[in-house]
This record gives sequence, C-alpha cells and structure tokens, in this order.
Amino acid sequence: MASQTGRVDLHMHSRFSDGTDSPEALLAAVKKARLSVFSVTDHDGVKAGLVMPALTAGQDLSFIPGVEFSCQDGEGKYHILGYGFDPEAPSIAAVVEHGHALRMSKIQARIDFLKTAFGFTFPREELDALLSLDNPGKPHLGNLMVKYGYAPSKETAIREYIDQLHIPDSHIAPEEAISGILGAGGVPVVAHPFFGDGGDLILGADMEARLARLVSFGLAGLEAFYSGFSEKMRREALSLADRFDLFVTAGSDYHGANKLIALGDTGLPEASPLPPRMQAFLETVLA
Repeated sequence: MASQTGRVDLHMHSRFSDGTDSPEALLAAVKKARLSVFSVTDHDGVKAGLVMPALTAGQDLSFIPGVEFSCQDGEGKYHILGYGFDPEAPSIAAVVEHGHALRMSKIQARIDFLKTAFGFTFPREELDALLSLDNPGKPHLGNLMVKYGYAPSKETAIREYIDQLHIPDSHIAPEEAISGILGAGGVPVVAHPFFGDGGDLILGADMEARLARLVSFGLAGLEAFYSGFSEKMRREALSLADRFDLFVTAGSDYHGANKLIALGDTGLPEASPLPPRMQAFLETVLA
C-alpha cells in the first residue's frame, strides 16, 4: 500500500500560485522523485485539485487535493493547509475568493509603489500577464524586476524594494480558513508550525498557546516533517501532536525554480514505516 512508504510529500506549489511548474511538469517531477502520495497546496487556490485527478487517473500514485491559506489575526501569522476537501464546495470557494482578492489588491499596490518610490516601470503587456495569473505574488514581481534590470536577483528585489512597502494588515483569519476547509469535508493542518510568524521561531509555551487556539477553531493536524526542520524540531512536533491529539503530515514546500528545495525533502526516513499519526491521516483523506 502506498501509504506504508516514506515517499510522501504533502506540501508543494504549482504555477497556479508561486511555483514555476505546470501541473503536468509537477506530476513528472513527482514521478521522478518516486513519491507515492502527494498533494499540491497552492496559496489561496484549489485549481490543482480540479486538474490533477484526471492527470493521475490510472497511475500508481495517490493525489490528495490541497491548499495553503496565509492567515493572520491579533495573535500572529499562520499558514493553514487543507487536505482531502471537495475543491468545488462553496465553503472553500469563499475562502479562496477572499484570499485571491487580497492578493490582487496587494500586487497592484506593490506595482504602484515601485513606480512612485523608485521609478520602476514595466511594459503594459508584462503587467497584464502578471495580473492574469491566478495568484500573483512577490516572487512573480521580483522575477519581473530582474528581467528588466531593476535588481540582480529575485531575493534582492523582494528584500530591498518590494518589502519596503508596508501594506496595512488585511488577511484571512485562521478560523475562517479552518471553517472553510472543514465545511468542504477537509482536514485543516497548520504548516511549518515553528515558523508561523515570519522569521521568528515559535517555541515552548508560545507554541502550545498557539496550537490550543487553533485546535479550538477545529485544527486537526500539524506539519511535523518539513524541509526546514531540524531533527529536534521534528521530535518536538511529534510530541505536540501527541499532546493535542493531532494528525501529522510531511511536506517539502517545493516551489520549482522559485526556491532551492527539492521535491520529497521532508525529513521523513524513507525506509521506515510512517508515524502512526501520519498513517491515520492518510487513511482518513484517502478513504
């Protein structure tokens, strides 16, 4: 059975958000990485969940519909993953629509800021192509800046120019994302929990308080295996899952050429059986 192996990656992005791979290219990469279970978790979008089932039909691998919502409230920032939902359900569509509207507002504000603050302009056809993307974000705009010689790299473009604009807080609330996922029959999971608030590590009592709040909203799992986690973090995540009775997932956060992260780089021991809480998760979403 596929879910008995360690070749699982449940956190990756396609060109439907800020990844660079088309669904077809991403599927080819999944096969090359010898994954047996995978999910595409595009930011604020579920198109992959509509496309991938037909692409994977009759193949010896399991696809789980996924999404990643960027959330924030007065207590901090959270990335909430959703799995195994109906991509066409009204409750998930409402959250996707909210997230998309926020992203479009932010990308336009950033384009305007680059022009007024630094004099950076782009051909109309380039802007039209950018704004026609499903969920354009800072990486797309950074790549455009590199193309027109305004920055030596995408990272520099974001750090030294794009991030100089401080947009007033306007985000999806974590309870909104969790409710939308649950309403669509899915399982809500907190992504890379120790890195939920930008570059700051969330540990100890702060981590427990954060999880307790999210669980009160209906959170059902946490990403215990992640490309950026140390072995100590993985052990702590598994302990927290036991404490809060949560499912466990594993993800690389692959973005194609936009990040130096390999597909399948989750920290899961490849030759070992999956942790029981991950096995239980897969049995739930693949039932």
